[in-house]
Amino acid sequence: MRKINAILGMVIFALFLLHIIIGSLQLSGLIPGGNIVMKAGSWLLIAAVGVHTVIGIKLTVDTLTAIKKSGASYFRENKLFWIRRISGLAVMFFIAAHIMLFMGHGSGGAFRLNVFDLPQLIMSILLVISVLVHIVTNIRPLMIALGSRGAKDFIADMAVIFSVLLLVSGAAFVVYYVRWLI
Repeated sequence: MRKINAILGMVIFALFLLHIIIGSLQLSGLIPGGNIVMKAGSWLLIAAVGVHTVIGIKLTVDTLTAIKKSGASYFRENKLFWIRRISGLAVMFFIAAHIMLFMGHGSGGAFRLNVFDLPQLIMSILLVISVLVHIVTNIRPLMIALGSRGAKDFIADMAVIFSVLLLVSGAAFVVYYVRWLI
C-alpha cells in the first residue's frame, strides 16, 4: 500500500505542477480562464488527492493501532511523522477552501471566482505554504519508497524548481488580488 501511495504521490506532484503553471498563467491574465485542460486536470487531481488521503488515513489508523498495542507512542521521536500527517490535514482543509472559491460557474460551465478579497488571498497563500511543508517533509520517504536512496542532488534540484513554482503561484494570487481590487 505504501508503494501505491508513493506512486500516487508522484502522479499528484506532476498534476499539481501542471495546475500551478496553468492556474498562475490564468490568474495573471496571461491566458484566458475556462481552459478545459485545467478543468479536467483539476478533477483528476482532486480524485488522486482523495485516494491519497484515504490511504494516508488507513496508514495513520494502523500506526495509532500499533501505538495502542505497544503502549508507547514515542511522540518526540516521531515528530516528523506527525508533521507529515498534520500538514496533510492542513492541505486538505485549504484544498476544500480553494475549491469553494471556484463554486460559481461562468458561461459554458467554466469555474469562476465568486470573490477574491483579503481572506481568500490569505487562504490561498496558506494553501501554498501547507503544500510546501507537506512535500518537503515527505520527499525523503517518497524517494525511499520509490527505491532511490542516494538522490540528494535530485531532491535538491526538485526542491529549487518546486520552490520557484510555489513562489510564482503565490505571486499570481497577489497579482489576481490586485487586479480584483482595480
